[in-house]
Amino acid sequence: MRPKLMGILNVTPDSFSDGGRHASLQQAIAAGLRLAEAGADIIDVGGESTRPGAAEVPLEEEIRRTAPVVEALARQGLRVSIDTMKAGVMRAALDAGATMLNDVSALQADPQSLPLAAASGAQVVLMHMPGNPRTMQGLAEYRDVVAEVQAALAARIAAAEAAGIPRARLIADPGIGFGKDMAQNLALMRALEAFHALGVPLLLGASRKSLIPAVAGPAAPSERLPGSLALALRGAEAKVAWLRVHDVAETRQALALWEAIRP
Repeated sequence: MRPKLMGILNVTPDSFSDGGRHASLQQAIAAGLRLAEAGADIIDVGGESTRPGAAEVPLEEEIRRTAPVVEALARQGLRVSIDTMKAGVMRAALDAGATMLNDVSALQADPQSLPLAAASGAQVVLMHMPGNPRTMQGLAEYRDVVAEVQAALAARIAAAEAAGIPRARLIADPGIGFGKDMAQNLALMRALEAFHALGVPLLLGASRKSLIPAVAGPAAPSERLPGSLALALRGAEAKVAWLRVHDVAETRQALALWEAIRP
């Protein structure tokens, strides 16, 4: 079974790949509709960049950027997730119609996130990241990156369950590019199957990541489609449940061919 596709919709001025492209509400809604038409199963709306060194966005500004977009897309009958580390932004997005919470801090950045997520009934993506976006690249030190990321995610799954979030609502993401160097990212990509031991579905977010030029040579984010597809197909091979991607139509086409030629 092929992975479901989470289409990335950044409504930020500074995201590493598409910052500033969806500055107005109308542009953001149109972009979300295009992602859905291209085959996205869910639209992931984010109002704060999590690229290395990114500055924190005030709560009110992040809500202003995201909640109207979530509401407009949900009204169109689309499934929407919110990409945030702030409980207040989660709450506003849930009120606007979001059905999934995608938190790169695995519900650690805001003490209100765990109880909010538990009460919401929403699916929750728990991602591995040491520190925060401003500090994570200085924390890329592991003896065994696969074992340590797996253990950290297992701990967050246990914390989520203890807070009242059923395992059936949880998804784990190893956090490619978040506090990992090239060798560590490659080790995680090679060992994706190991993360099934966590007992929850997996999400892979490797689209346009810096791992691609690190391996294949200089390429701007918009020029990383071939590498993104290679990483997506590796995720499909490893039976991840979700792929978080910028290029939905292209990924969907690659997956269709991959599925058709599998023995």
